[in-house]
Parts: sequence; C-alpha cells; structure tokens
Amino acid sequence: GASEEAAPPLQQSFMIPKKEINMVSDMGKWKRSQKLTCEYKVSEVGERLDPLVSPFFFTVSFLHSAVKSELREGEPIEKLVALLNTLDRWIDETPPVDQPSRFGNKAFRTWYSKLDQEAEKLVATVIPKHLADAAPEVALYLKESVGNSTRIDYGTGHEAAFAAFLCCLCKIGVLRVDDQMAIVFKVFNRYLEVMRKLQKTYRMEPAGSQGVWGLDDFQFLPFIWGSSQLIDHPNLEPRHFVDEKVVNENHKDFMFLECILFITEMKTGPFAEHSNQLWNISAVPSWSKVNQGLIRMYKAECLEKFPVIQHFKFGSLLPIQPVTS
Repeated sequence: GASEEAAPPLQQSFMIPKKEINMVSDMGKWKRSQKLTCEYKVSEVGERLDPLVSPFFFTVSFLHSAVKSELREGEPIEKLVALLNTLDRWIDETPPVDQPSRFGNKAFRTWYSKLDQEAEKLVATVIPKHLADAAPEVALYLKESVGNSTRIDYGTGHEAAFAAFLCCLCKIGVLRVDDQMAIVFKVFNRYLEVMRKLQKTYRMEPAGSQGVWGLDDFQFLPFIWGSSQLIDHPNLEPRHFVDEKVVNENHKDFMFLECILFITEMKTGPFAEHSNQLWNISAVPSWSKVNQGLIRMYKAECLEKFPVIQHFKFGSLLPIQPVTS
C-alpha cells in the first residue's frame, strides 16, 4: 500500500537540510518543485480533505480520507505526543527572566538551547533503529519549528517546518496515511498547545506579521484544518465563531474555535478591529468556502512569499529538485 511506497529504500543517504532559496529569483525553482510534487486531486472523497493536503508541496499526500474517520491510535502518535510533552515540561522548568523589555523574554534562548542539544535524541525515540541515520535530518525541522532564538519570534514559516517534520516522518514510513486524523488532531494539536504556551510565556514577537491585515499573529494551518473539520457541521456556521458564547462552549472540540479563543485571550478591544481578516471571513456563508479561501490565502501569503520561504531548508526527504517519476 501507500505506506511502503512512501518509505525510501534503506540505502538512502540522509543529509542535514540546507537553505536553497537565497534570492527572489530562486522562487521559480521552489514553485516548480511544488507544482510537480503536489497533486491537487480533489475527488469526491477528497472533497473535504484535499484541504489537508494542498497546503503542502509534499509528495506524500498523507491526510486523505474524510475528517470523520476514527482516530487510529498507534505508537508513533503516542511517542510524538510524549516528545511534545517534554518540550512543554521544559517551559515549566525555564521560567521567564526579569528584563526591561516586555517582549522577547531571553529565557526562550535557554529553553531553545535545550531543544538544540536534545533534538536528535528526541527524534530517535520516535523512529525505529534501522532508520537511525535519518534522525539528524528530521530533527532539523523540529528545531526550526519552534521559533527563532535570536529574534525570539515565531510565525508561519516555523509552523511550516513542523508540517515538514511530520511529512518527513511520513516519508520514512514512521507515520502512515491512516494516521492522518491523529496527525492533525492529536500531534499537530499538541504542537499548537505548546507553541501557544511558548508565545505566552516568553512573549514572543510575531514573525513577519502583517498586523491587523494578517489572519493571525502566529499560526495559519489550524485555520485550514479547523475549517475542514467544520464542513457539514449541523449547526455551527462561520458567523458563529465571532460569538463569544459559542466559542466558549465549543472550543475544546474544534481546532478553529480554539484558535479564535487564543486570539481573544491575547488581544484586547473589539474583534473586528484586532482581527479584521477573520471578522470578514465570518461573513462567508459556508465552511467549505472558508476552507477554499484559506487555502488560496495560504498559498499566496505563505508558500509563495519570499520572506517566509527563504528560511525553509531542503534535504534528501524534502528536496527542492523537481521530482522526476
């Protein structure tokens, strides 16, 4: 099945991913690799799920059956959640320091240096022994996914690195296509919780934020996945997510509403003012329209923007070379 095809031959040589996009003219190389490796197949089954694939130019279309399918629990999923729990515990062990500036608490650097030292060991707990050589390559994406330790900021490029981390685990066969629901709603969701805690604890700056014109200061993918989770919901409509009562009652079950709750905790003033884009989106009649619009926006604002993609690193699992099949 698909999972065997996704696993590269064992003689594969892994490498530490590196920067390939150094100037705007390199973006063509990136778009060609993206177009060739990602098939935007929206079939009947895929109707609601393709949203989960298309944000990524990855060859593995992991995440390809209806959101309603049941979660398949498995060891890799549990190990990934445990890895994220470790990152969470380190935040508790690294309290913010007293410093004159309000933003960018320097204790983040202490927390980050721990991850920097331990990342390969952490990744080794998730992958089988015979794939141990992949750990340094895969670990790089984990380190890139938590924010920048120099600037103490976090943004959609870091989030994309976590998606790449998950994708690498799919490509070496650790995660399987049937894990997709758990990948998003267990692992990615736990990642989001840890990132929110980092953002709050160390008062991280939003990286490349467009202020009120952006969707959100920090994340993008959970809005895509969260809206696809709500397609065909019997009574929650897009207009409801600006209703505080609805959000408070339902946020635990829906990734999209959890994102909204976090924004309202972090920002003051009327929602229409601090999150104008989302306010406008709440007027869209259906979740599938919201979802399609967000995918277009993600491609335009994240995947096709040089300031975001220039930081992305490419290795043997996620190469920039156009795929030849």
